[in-house]
Amino acid sequence: MIGTPFTKHATKLLLLGSGELGKEVAIEANRLGVHVIAVDRYPNAPAMLVAQESRVINMLDPKELEATIRELKPDFVVPEIEAIHTETLVTLEKDGFKIIPSAKAVNLTMNREGIRNFVANELGLITSQFLFADTIEDFTNAVHTIGFPCVVKPIMSSSGKGQSLVKTEADIIKAWEYGQTGGRTGKGKMIIEEFIPFDFEITLLTIRHIDGTSFLPPIGHRQVNGDYVESWMPQPMSDLALTSAKNIAETVTTGLGGFGIFGVELFVKGDEVYFSEVSPRPHDTGLVTLISQNVSEFSLHVRALLGLPIPELIFQTPAASSAILLEGNTKSPEYVGLKEALAIKGVDIRIFGKPEVEGKRRMGVSLALGNTIEEAKEKANRGRDHIQLKT
Repeated sequence: MIGTPFTKHATKLLLLGSGELGKEVAIEANRLGVHVIAVDRYPNAPAMLVAQESRVINMLDPKELEATIRELKPDFVVPEIEAIHTETLVTLEKDGFKIIPSAKAVNLTMNREGIRNFVANELGLITSQFLFADTIEDFTNAVHTIGFPCVVKPIMSSSGKGQSLVKTEADIIKAWEYGQTGGRTGKGKMIIEEFIPFDFEITLLTIRHIDGTSFLPPIGHRQVNGDYVESWMPQPMSDLALTSAKNIAETVTTGLGGFGIFGVELFVKGDEVYFSEVSPRPHDTGLVTLISQNVSEFSLHVRALLGLPIPELIFQTPAASSAILLEGNTKSPEYVGLKEALAIKGVDIRIFGKPEVEGKRRMGVSLALGNTIEEAKEKANRGRDHIQLKT
């Protein structure tokens, strides 16, 4: 049953984090008559532009977070980002609030130490070798134990912040110092991971819903400094590797529990598949689903969390997305190049509506269809390159 917004019967969905992914979730929720409350740390965030209500709070402050949720009394609390005091959500779930997909999932996946120990030790799945360190001495010893090269990053960070590839002894101190700047809560513990010489990495979007678990075709993606810059669908891979990927994804998401979409990141080397990370929410590489199929990852997330059936999916692939990363310093961004980008056959553009740019920021996405993956990628990148800030 869905109520009507702004009435006593309204079905309320509270977004914790209101960026571009939250904006698409809000749009899909609105289409089903859901009253959306968009929360973020700054005003006029993208999802706030399409929500019925909005609030600006510090989501890392447990008292402020709890007070806001208790005051608004949402039917669903939907985290869209990692920078949230997740222990508060665990408490609120015990008091009857519905955390999507579950407080356990949100709490474990915010912290790389929690999710790695859960996946490797409790579920017994294959991951790269890993160690943790919270001092420079332990960090140095861990790097030597894992061996060169290795990947290091804060246990609590996103978008590649604080991440380094340590290739030699000379990189150790610099990597530690950089890692201490990238954590969501400041300085802290680091994870040191074995570097897997994988052939490619994928996101396997996995939907837990009332009728079971479903998967979208694998999404290939490219990252720069740990942040997504382009993705494509479907990523070619062997049947054996795809079966293994689905088994890993189902095991992890079943262990985390709840309904909704999960972005399961995996390394693929031949027929071998290694778990990397999981996000219990729509994934940025999944922006490609805005063009690759009739129902996007955002619509699937909303339907699943509401307990609604998943529709038949009709795929339009090959498809690709390319992040529009712009550089500037303005509190009133203006864009040029839309006409040229949209003149490319098979290209669509989304401008997120972020209120300002300071340095480099992802401000939109270029989407494209093609006869091949390479053609779709080329079109998406060409569309991206047309979009610039007015100077």
